[in-house]
Amino acid sequence: MQYYSYHSLKPQTKDDDNEDNVEFASGNVQLITTKESWDQKLEQARRDGKIVIANFSATWCGPCKMIAPYYSELSEKYPSIMFLLIDVDELTDFSTTWDIKATPTFIFLRDGQEFDKLVGANKPELEKKIASVSHSVPQNQ
Repeated sequence: MQYYSYHSLKPQTKDDDNEDNVEFASGNVQLITTKESWDQKLEQARRDGKIVIANFSATWCGPCKMIAPYYSELSEKYPSIMFLLIDVDELTDFSTTWDIKATPTFIFLRDGQEFDKLVGANKPELEKKIASVSHSVPQNQ
């Protein structure tokens, strides 16, 4: 499956250099590499009463690279929320089940269920959504 960078809407090809994942998953951002690790993180979030934000991204995606450090900063600013990162090229079938058509796509989950979504690297809107949901989460996490 081909994914489109939200801003370019040109088909992109996978860059085989996965070293970029290191900068994508810094701060409190946790890289998800298997369906099993996804299930474990969602179960942990459920137990802890945490909201989950899943960033469906790609190493070749310019807007993804641009927003990655900001997503990392937000993960440190809002420790009561679980921040996950999924590389759409590494987990293609899994990404398809979440109806990911462009990168980056941020999916907001509560108890494993999607309740909000943001497509594109819109920093103000991302922080606005995160700030809004953070008020609905106990801050003693």
